[in-house]
Amino acid sequence: MDLIDSVRVATGALNANKMRSSLTMLGIIIGVAAVIALLSIGQGVQQTVTEQIQSAGSNLLFILPVQMGEGGGGGFTESLTYDDVEAIGDSRNVPDVAAVAPVMQGSGQVTHRSEEMRTTVAGVSPEYGMVRNLEVAYGRFLTSQDMDRRARVAVLGSEAAEELFNNSAYPVGQTIKINRIPFRVIGVLEEKGVGFMGSEDGYIFVPISTAQVRVFPQQRNLAGQFLVTTTYVQVTSEDRMDAVTEEINELLRRRHDIAFQDDDDFSVINQADLVEILAEVTGILTLFLGAVAGISLLVGGIGIMNIMLVSVTERTREIGIRKAVGAKRRDILLQFLVEAMVLSLLGGAVGILLGYGISQGVSRLSEDLVTVVSVNSIVLATTFSLVVGVVFGLYPALRAARLNPIDALRYE
Repeated sequence: MDLIDSVRVATGALNANKMRSSLTMLGIIIGVAAVIALLSIGQGVQQTVTEQIQSAGSNLLFILPVQMGEGGGGGFTESLTYDDVEAIGDSRNVPDVAAVAPVMQGSGQVTHRSEEMRTTVAGVSPEYGMVRNLEVAYGRFLTSQDMDRRARVAVLGSEAAEELFNNSAYPVGQTIKINRIPFRVIGVLEEKGVGFMGSEDGYIFVPISTAQVRVFPQQRNLAGQFLVTTTYVQVTSEDRMDAVTEEINELLRRRHDIAFQDDDDFSVINQADLVEILAEVTGILTLFLGAVAGISLLVGGIGIMNIMLVSVTERTREIGIRKAVGAKRRDILLQFLVEAMVLSLLGGAVGILLGYGISQGVSRLSEDLVTVVSVNSIVLATTFSLVVGVVFGLYPALRAARLNPIDALRYE
């Protein structure tokens, strides 16, 4: 008996027991669907995280006043000052810096007439908009003149504008109060969405020079220097990222009088390294999800073996008759093995469709997550289901092939 005949006989045998065959395939269907859905979600998370980091800007370094401990944990320090930022922006110290954008932020009570909200107020420089790829929907962003005059002007994130003005008035030119201090709105930003550092759509941006003297005058160190929360440094080219990181490290260590063997009281994070680290973490998460889903396939394989053993017992006389008319042991082995593989592959095909449907449903329900069903995940699930069919169908097939024809014909 050739393979085609074996497939035809196997299909006929499975068709004769539709309900039992369908219930047997259910385990494989669920397992394959779980593999496809969970891998697509994992890969979607990985792609989303990468896009969010890259959307923060190009060729960026993040400088944080965080001291990293031996175990990888860190604590915030009052180490990064506005004077440090100006030193980094000096081309004599770090030649390959294209732009430096410090941030001084804190919580503020913001009001407009009867509307009131508590949100993050960020003092930034004009370079911040360029470095972070911010788009202005109405009005304009902050300028160097606003910085020099310490102007009481503000740029609103899209959510902040909607909450304060509720589409009842054109925000630009209106006056809001931040901690009871009046500010004139000069611009509203386009919606940017959630990034890897959270959403800034609810933020209110003011000149950092104004924030230092009017909004957050208390944010100073013991020497009276103004502190900054975060600093974004844009490098002239991607090839110079590592070199600039080293130059900034050396500059800040000198400025902070850090001894040779002492830990830094700041952290310089390379955007490319951050993408790589988070991609590795989400990759491990994806593999873990795939392994969990693979357990469902193993359970489905056990179901196939159980049903095939029952089938061998029920068809003992059939096996005896086939052997009596000349069927060889390998023919019986091939027949039952093909039946197990057909069950597994049909279940796998239905599982792929179901898994794809689940992944698309997750994408529709989530605004920020777009699942990715890759060809590799489909091939992996199909291959795994086929292997499950062969492995768990082999023992029942061997048992059927080894039956003595005389004993099989006598079986009632």
